Amino acid sequence: MSSAQPLDTVRLSVDIMGGDHGPSVTLAACRSFLDRYPQAELILVGTEAALSEARTWPRTCCVVATEVVTMDDPVEVALRKKRDSSMRVAIAQVKSGTEDDGSPQAAAAHACVSAGNTGALMAVARYVLKTLDGIDRPAIATVMPTQTDGYTTVLDLGANVDCTAEHLLQFALMGSALVTATQGKAQPTVGLLNIGEEAIKGSEVIKEAGERLRAAHASGHLNFVGNVEGNDIFKGTTDVVVCDGFVGNVLLKTSEGLASMLSQFIKQEFTRNAYSKLAALVALPVLRHFKRRVDHRRYNGAALLGLRGLVFKSHGSADAYAFEHALRRAHDAARNRLLERVQQGIAGTFPA
Repeated sequence: MSSAQPLDTVRLSVDIMGGDHGPSVTLAACRSFLDRYPQAELILVGTEAALSEARTWPRTCCVVATEVVTMDDPVEVALRKKRDSSMRVAIAQVKSGTEDDGSPQAAAAHACVSAGNTGALMAVARYVLKTLDGIDRPAIATVMPTQTDGYTTVLDLGANVDCTAEHLLQFALMGSALVTATQGKAQPTVGLLNIGEEAIKGSEVIKEAGERLRAAHASGHLNFVGNVEGNDIFKGTTDVVVCDGFVGNVLLKTSEGLASMLSQFIKQEFTRNAYSKLAALVALPVLRHFKRRVDHRRYNGAALLGLRGLVFKSHGSADAYAFEHALRRAHDAARNRLLERVQQGIAGTFPA
């Protein structure tokens, strides 16, 4: 993996128009983020009117876009018709190019963050940035809390419904690089999500993927520990769990629904009756800690891995607190050179 020093200054491009709430959420999050990260810089992309309040902010550059990709826009509209959308312009800020004399041109931003339409974001990012050599399909990765107060990184979470064994191997390499960059683990453990721990279980694709992952482990490219089951994600059995996008998306939505249900249950216990109020008050410190641990807003910010640039997806319904966490996640990944780590991991496993 890369031994390069972390970046001193990280510059993020932000699509301030994306999501259910747009600038009312994204701008508040950006301002708070700038206060917390004095070395960071932002490129805010949005309409002229939306950018007006941010033009005097420190360490901030404003870029005007004349169009907005809505949450209901089909992928074709975002990709072919809205060429000057805030989403596309923000993504373009992380694209490297060439100068007129043919010399390399550095990207304006190190990473992009958007809360916009997921399908549109993936399609536009893939079109503008292209995939890395050795990567067939980008994947969506995020973290989930564990009972050990740690995190499990899971991918893919919906970008690829049908995956081959080769795709799952690529996801494992990219997820491993992500954990190394954001959590500092030199050899993160990787598990393959299956219906049982035994190597003979699962579909033909899963069994073939297991063979490829074991081979990558034997060659020193991965720290693969074998098959894991769904409950292992929240136990923290491994640092990375790999699955196809259909299974991953169902897992993500189910866990978010469960977290919301538990939070609502805690709130109700304070109002149900006098006994429950007393019991809840006694347990208040524990309940507060638990509620904070399962608050999905703290884990907002999914990485779109496998592109020639870093793009992070925030929940469309994110509030300012959640969107700021997406900015933090993008910042940490860029600062620790995630893109370089992914490139090196892929090149080492699939040499040209």
